[in-house]
Parts: sequence; C-alpha cells; structure tokens
Amino acid sequence: MFGFILWLFLLFLCWPLALLALVLYPLVWLLLLPFRLLGIGVEAVFELLRAIVMLPARVLGGARR
Repeated sequence: MFGFILWLFLLFLCWPLALLALVLYPLVWLLLLPFRLLGIGVEAVFELLRAIVMLPARVLGGARR
C-alpha cells in the first residue's frame, strides 16, 4: 500500500518518471527472478545441512523435556 501511495506521489510530481518506473518494474522483477530462485535453493541446501548436523542431537536427547 505504501508503495502505491509513493508511486501516486511520484506521478503527481513527475509523471514521466512515474510512467517509466511503471514500465521498468516488471523488467527489473524478471531480471532479479533468477537470483531469488538461487537464494531459495541455497537456503534449502543450508537447511538440509543443518538438519543433517542436528540429527544426532535430536535422536539422542531432543525428546526429553
């Protein structure tokens, strides 16, 4: 919602820049999409490594509370 209000403010002050931002936003999103997918993959690998490292502690003593 804040982004939309900010865009409306930009549209009021400088409409060519606001229209350029409106056109370029999907292109920038498409360019950054592979990096977002790479980040999701790296996070998944780190979570898998964390689960493998923590498995012996969970098996031996994690259930006692």
